[in-house]
Amino acid sequence: MSSENGSGGGAAGDGPEQLALIRESVRKAKAPKAKPRTWRGAALAEHLPVARVVVDKGVLHLDRYFDYAVPRELDEQAQPGVRVRVRFGAGSRNVREGRREGGGLIDGFLVERVADSDYGGPLAAIAQVVSPEPVLDEELLGLARAVADRYAGSLADVLQLAIPPRHARAEGRPSPPAPAPPSAPEAGSWRRYARGPEFVAALAAGGAPRAVWTALPGPLWAEEIARAVRATLASGRGALVVVPAGRPAARVDAALRALLGEGQHALLTADAGPERRYREWLAVRRGAVRAVVGTRAAMFAPVRNLGLVVVWDDGDASHSDDNAPFPHVREVLELRASRDRCAFLLGSWGCTVEAAQLVESGWAVPVVADREQVRAAAPLVRTVGDGDLARDEAARAARLPSLAWQIARDGLKHGPVLVQVPRRGYVPRLACERCREPARCRHCAGPLEARGAGALVCGWCGRDEAAWHCPECGGFRLRAQVVGARRTAEELGRAFPAVPVRTSGREQVLDTVGGAPALVVSTPGAEPVAEGGYAAALLLDGWAMLGRPDLRAGEDALRRWIGAAALVRDQGAGGTVVVVAEPTLRPVQALVRWDPVGHAVRELSERAELGFPPVSRMASVTGTPEALTELLAQAELPSDAEILGPVPVPATDPGRPRRPGDAPPGEHWERALVRVPPGSGAALARALKTAQAARMARGVAAQQAVRVRIDPADIG
Repeated sequence: MSSENGSGGGAAGDGPEQLALIRESVRKAKAPKAKPRTWRGAALAEHLPVARVVVDKGVLHLDRYFDYAVPRELDEQAQPGVRVRVRFGAGSRNVREGRREGGGLIDGFLVERVADSDYGGPLAAIAQVVSPEPVLDEELLGLARAVADRYAGSLADVLQLAIPPRHARAEGRPSPPAPAPPSAPEAGSWRRYARGPEFVAALAAGGAPRAVWTALPGPLWAEEIARAVRATLASGRGALVVVPAGRPAARVDAALRALLGEGQHALLTADAGPERRYREWLAVRRGAVRAVVGTRAAMFAPVRNLGLVVVWDDGDASHSDDNAPFPHVREVLELRASRDRCAFLLGSWGCTVEAAQLVESGWAVPVVADREQVRAAAPLVRTVGDGDLARDEAARAARLPSLAWQIARDGLKHGPVLVQVPRRGYVPRLACERCREPARCRHCAGPLEARGAGALVCGWCGRDEAAWHCPECGGFRLRAQVVGARRTAEELGRAFPAVPVRTSGREQVLDTVGGAPALVVSTPGAEPVAEGGYAAALLLDGWAMLGRPDLRAGEDALRRWIGAAALVRDQGAGGTVVVVAEPTLRPVQALVRWDPVGHAVRELSERAELGFPPVSRMASVTGTPEALTELLAQAELPSDAEILGPVPVPATDPGRPRRPGDAPPGEHWERALVRVPPGSGAALARALKTAQAARMARGVAAQQAVRVRIDPADIG
């Protein structure tokens, strides 16, 4: 029995099957092991060895991802969202370009890791992981792509606007843990508005209301925004507030500190400096804070679990970015509200046509005060027209009408007086001499310009107008509008020699002034806040703003007037505003009645009849005549697209900064406007982007470049 049990045949229990398994294991152990995947002798990551990278090249024909190999030593650091450096350009080998190694290093973002590439040849490897800090997540990437497509731009350009430059010292500092959500606030001064308390309650309950809010004049707007933010935080969600400049950002920042305490929000402005701004941005990205207030670039802030987006004063030009692809804060926050299904609040003392359209379309509801509340909060508004100026000896002598002089003298007995003076340099446009209705083209309703010996030419479509007459009053004579103010501070100093005169403008912008009697001369948008409010305000040379050659001249003039008048005490406290402009004009009447919403609604109705934005979508295409013709011929524009022009654009004067839309010095450029009806805006942007990319891929010379801008702020 013992011999049968295998004392000479191996271990007990070994049968034929077991012996076969042993032999196979020995064979595998002796066989040479498979070599890991390598690139030029360097081992690649075993898991997901291919990285998809968006490179920092803002050109349209390279607006896609590029595949790179992930070396094993970078496997742990090369995670989605980090900054990397890769070889790109002449000689760079990757799945999309197929060029040999040797290109220069360029920055980029690692978007994702995949198992394989659809390119059959060898891939260039990631040269460096700049930082292991992930700064680009899927949500921000999707938003950036949506913005790039809407504005016919590149993803890389949008990411440059969305993600601030890296600062290594800021990355090394850990962010504190996120604070506990605050309790829901009371409605407070939101009770002054119809639907105001309901809006705050909906935010606290986790809802996503969309509102266009016409704020009452006075200083409470910042506190009201802070209450909406606190209500959102109380629901466990985040909030984002974007304002046009650093001064209003500081006011909302102070209101949030008072209502929330320290550590509950981040302030993202350029004034903070690169290190602090990046540190605050990282705190938001890491989830350490859930509320943000900032200027334009903050529209992309990566707020976790976003519950509310707020834009204040959307008509301010600062909300439109000066860098490609020129996104506007209002449009980006509308995209975020739709993508993230969060609440949306557009607030201002005035009302833009775009805001009125949001209400008319049903996308948002109005949050406004009743007429009794408006009358109680607003100052008294009085007007001085051209006829009064012509008969006024004081106005001819010192550019200060007698009524304005009297109001200023009375106001100085009780506090400071604000004097708003339009900036210099507005180009006059033509209007009817009798009724002041702007002169427009009969074919496309563009502004008429005087060229040569009295010839009239449309600034949009370029057609000559030989027999113009005013459609409102039948007049045949034209006049140029008044251009800016001169030496206002000096003249006021002579008129009121015993009163201090302070100025706020381009050279020095004042944030606040005291409550003592003083004359404060300011350009539009630079008005400081007075302690206790201004006793009076003088809005001089109204024609300088109403006469701008711009579709938004009336809307913008009213917005600037209301912005200054909102800093004046209410009429119950004696606050008075004098506006020097023709009393019969629509913007002036809207100011007198303090009815910016009514003005915006009527403007929207007229633009709908004429096919103007925002009812239509427009693209401005500017370049040399040859390049412009080539692009428009190649672009597969929507069938309902209408091309206006081209017309010549002014060249930049030597020694002066180049303005948007100007041609380079010494060059002849033209501009065409492409207009499409509602629903075709995306197709228009896609067609122009595709045509631009095709031209760039062929390597067109820099002097043959064409500038494309979707929904330009200034179309003349």
